[in-house]
Order: sequence, then C-alpha cells, then structure tokens
Amino acid sequence: MSASLRNIAIIAHVDHGKTTLVDQLFRQSGTFRDNQRVEERAMDSNDLEKERGITILAKCTSVEWDDQHGTTTHINIVDTPGHADFGGEVERILSMVDGVILLVDSSEGAMPQTKFVTGKALALGLKPIVVVNKVDRPDERIQEVLDEVFDLFVSLDATDEQLDFPVLYASGRNGYANEDPSLREGTLTPLFQKIVDHVPAPAADFDGPFKFLVTLLDRDNFLGRILTGKVQSGTIKVNSQIHAIDRDGKVVETGRASKLLAFRGLERVPVEEARAGDIISIAGLTQATVANTIADPSVTEPLYAQPIDPPTLSMRFAVNDSPMAGREGTKVTSRMIRDRLEREGESNVAIRVTESADKDSFEVAGRGELQLGVLIETMRREGFELGISRPRVLFGEDENGKRTEPYETVVIDVDDEYAGTVVEKMANRKGEMTDMRPSGGGKTRITFSAPSRGLIGYHGEFLSDTRGTGIMNRLFEKYGPYRGVIEGRKNGVLISNGNGEANAYALGPLEERGILFVGVGTPLYEGMIIGENAKPEDLEVNPMKSKQLTNFRVSGKDDAIRLTPPKVMTLEQAIAYIDDDEMVEVTPKSIRLRKALLDPNERKKAGRKKEAA
Repeated sequence: MSASLRNIAIIAHVDHGKTTLVDQLFRQSGTFRDNQRVEERAMDSNDLEKERGITILAKCTSVEWDDQHGTTTHINIVDTPGHADFGGEVERILSMVDGVILLVDSSEGAMPQTKFVTGKALALGLKPIVVVNKVDRPDERIQEVLDEVFDLFVSLDATDEQLDFPVLYASGRNGYANEDPSLREGTLTPLFQKIVDHVPAPAADFDGPFKFLVTLLDRDNFLGRILTGKVQSGTIKVNSQIHAIDRDGKVVETGRASKLLAFRGLERVPVEEARAGDIISIAGLTQATVANTIADPSVTEPLYAQPIDPPTLSMRFAVNDSPMAGREGTKVTSRMIRDRLEREGESNVAIRVTESADKDSFEVAGRGELQLGVLIETMRREGFELGISRPRVLFGEDENGKRTEPYETVVIDVDDEYAGTVVEKMANRKGEMTDMRPSGGGKTRITFSAPSRGLIGYHGEFLSDTRGTGIMNRLFEKYGPYRGVIEGRKNGVLISNGNGEANAYALGPLEERGILFVGVGTPLYEGMIIGENAKPEDLEVNPMKSKQLTNFRVSGKDDAIRLTPPKVMTLEQAIAYIDDDEMVEVTPKSIRLRKALLDPNERKKAGRKKEAA
C-alpha cells in the first residue's frame, strides 16, 4: 500500500451545495461508518452556519480514498466561505492548497462570490476542476453555465492551461458525479479520480529546514492558540524548538511545538511528526498569529504571505446605557466587550478593532454588514449586551488628496416586471448600471457598480420592491471617487416619550401614524423607537396612555381594539434601518431601536448644533 497526498479547496457561491458535497465525500470514502449517526452538513459546525445555511469559518478536513489499484490517497479538503464578507478567510487558505474544485449551480451559474474567490485562486496559478452541481434541477441550463464559467475565467486573465479545465456533472445531494451530463446515477468515484489525476502533489522540500505559514488561527481551552497551515519544507516533531517570524523578518516569539495535530475526517488527531506538504495544526506558541512564519530557529527569511483586502465598513460597539441595561445579559462591562473584540481581532484578520478616547466604545471595522452582523449575533448569544451604531464606510484618499470611497459590484436577479423599479432605486443610490441581460424564465440579470455607502440599508427595501423574489449579490470592487450626498431613509420614527408598558388603548390610534415595531405589553423607555412615522419628521408619542375609568367608561371595552401585528426586525434589518442619530440595543433576548440621545431636550440641542454647523 503506497499513500500519496493531495491538498484541495472547494470554491462555491452561497447555497450552491458545497458543504452537502463534502458530506457525500465523507460517506463514500468510508470516513463515516455505515451505522454512524452524522448530522447533515457536518462541516457547518457553528450554530449560525446551520441556521443560515452558509459557511462562515473556513475549515479543514481530510478523506482517504483507495483506488482500484490499492493505492491510498490522503486528500486534505478545505471548505471555504462563499460570501465575500468572509473573504479574509479565503485569501489565506488558497496558499495552503495545490488545486481547487469550482462548484457552480446548474441553473444559477457563476455568481459574484464565485468570481471573487476564483480570481484569487487563478492569480495563484491553481488549476481548477469545474463541477456543475445540482444537474437534476428541472431548470438546469448546463451548457450556458459552462459558457459563463469559461467567460469568467477569460475575464480573470486565466492562462491557456487554466482554461483547459476538466468538467464533471454532479448532484451532491444524491452523491454522484459523471463526465457525461446526461447521466443521473453513479457515485463520486470520477471526482476522486479527477482530484488524484489533475491536482499535483504538494511541491515538497523534505530536506530543507522546517518552515510553516500560519493561515488559520483557532483557540482551545486546553491547548491555547492553535495555528493551522501547510508545512512548506522540512520535518517537525513534537517538542521541536521553533520560532515565529513576522512579514518583515522580525522574531515574534520563540518556543516549542507542544502538540502537532493532523486532520482525520472531522477530527483533529495528535501526531508525532509532520512532513513537507502536510496540512497540520501546531500548539505551543502564545503570540504568533496569521501570516507569521513558524520555522526552525536557523531560518530568518519569512515565507510570502498573501496581502489581505482592507476593511470597508465600520460600526461602533458601545456599552449598553439604556434604562433596561443589565436585565437580560451577563456580560455588560466595557472590559468584557474589549476582551471579546480583541480575541475576535486576533483570529479574524479581516476585522480591525480600535478603542475610542472615552474608553466605553470600540470602532470595529470589517468587510461588510453580514460579517459584522454575524459577530454581533455571536456575542449576543454569549450573553453580551451592546449598543450598535449605524454602519459607516471607511473613506480613503487618492494620490491627489481627493476623497475616495469603496465601490461594490452588485449583481441582481429579478423578475422582468420589477427591473425598472430596481434600476430607479439603484440610480437614486448613485449606482451605475454596467450590464443588463435576460437570464431566462422571465428573469433579468442587472449588474451595477455602486458606492458601498448607498447600499447600506437597501436590502430590506429591495426585497419589498421585488415581493421577496429578487436575489442580490455584492462584491468589493475598488476604491473610487466620492459620489457626494446620498439620500437616506425618507421616513421619520415614532419615539416613546416615557417609561412603562405599551397598551392597546394607546397603540390603536398610533397605527394611523405609521408602522409599529412593538406590541401590547412590550416594556418601553423614553427615547426608544416604537415605530416608523408615515411622515419625514420624528414624532414623540405616548404608547402607555390608558383609558380614564369612570362609572360610564369601563375597561372591558378595550377588547374591541384589534391591532395589526407589529413589524419585528431581525438584527441585520435593524442595523440597516437606523439613522446616524440612532442605535440598536442588542441583548441576549431583545433587539430594540432607540435614539442615541434618549433625552428629548438633548436631541433638540444636538439638532440645533448640526444646523448651525
């Protein structure tokens, strides 16, 4: 029995079936026993990943495949996030692998996030295997999708060798892949064989000194920092002396490799030795981080680390100072929030954390609303209470000193009847249409280049305009010229003028004023936003007012008041909805909208100062 090694990454857009395909690779390679109970989408280990059906964290795994000649191939597989907001993970991971599988949906085709990751992979010289997934869909358009993939590769400056890519037609859910697009049965053996034949074995220098580039950082309660990456040269044994070098060649720290872990299926297994080409995790260092080179003490030159795209969006995370602070969460102090954010900044290089001068709030910069929304949701589930500001984009300057701002490529798929509305709304947000074409089935695909600033808060409005049928995908494009003032939310809000519980008698008449966000019995406080005003200005109202009882007016008549169910916002919708002078109060049990200044007199003073300025 001879064993060989292959390292591959799987690239796909959100919801194109990547994690389901990995499940089937596990089953058919014998990683799982026949009678073993395994959760569906086993690689999505995080609760938020399971709920949303998206991959947030990059993860490594491996399978062992025996071909008909009795040769065992150890295949390391990296499951990459499909969303550009989590692209900080993707860029580093591609440096660990020697080939990529590009998975595309047989109906939707190549989408923006596919373009983002594929562009990075082709630039590194990786040769892709294209797998057209979900070929059993009734609306499949396999040939057009393949043409789209080819055009995408050409637009990304692929070499002739990369353009000569092998293609397989698969159904991840049903567990088959074939070279013939008409077959609807079989196993994944053709895919395993294609990986072995097409992906080169790692270029390994076994005789050189030990070198290892950190691409993922994890934390373990027992082992401390766990650094994952690929051994570029040499061999390492447990307890070997090592040191960490940063990108400039400066020594960060010196220590020992107290534990070496290799990937076997879904688990990390301790090993005594690792050689060049292996993807492993090392424990034992306390300060080394992503993009550092871990090496034998004789090595002074760092390995090249892929530069990471800059953050484009920031939010202020503040201590919750509302009258209801501390009632629902257990972690409410600025020290706890700082420690948690610093820990996140360590393991997630796409996030940057800076503390404000008053020490009670933190500026957290990231790739997009989804990435920061996932961080807030994770913290909320851990028991934190936070006050979150409206997202704002990070401006830059060009060589002439002029202001620049981040732009995004926005690809929108809508029913033909809604295309006009979408084009008009995007034009109002300074979006420039670059392409518009029919995509079949009564749908149109429209591509825009738009400032990120104009897209904040648009997604909810877009879903309303398209009756929930539209699909929007966004991708960081460039820093371009500042586009001037962009009109924000048109409607004002209804603000509670006191503390207490909302009641039906008061809410009934308020329904005529606009849309309510609270229901009967909701605890309220002064300055809390209880609904959207139908008019442009903000309005202070009393949602706690009760009926004055007399001999003639009794409380029983309230039964006749029938209220429309309130509009309940998710965390992302709330963050996108608020204006510059508003905040979202996030606790483990509630999401409340409020004014940043709760006192109405303070708000008036601030308004007058703003007008004077």
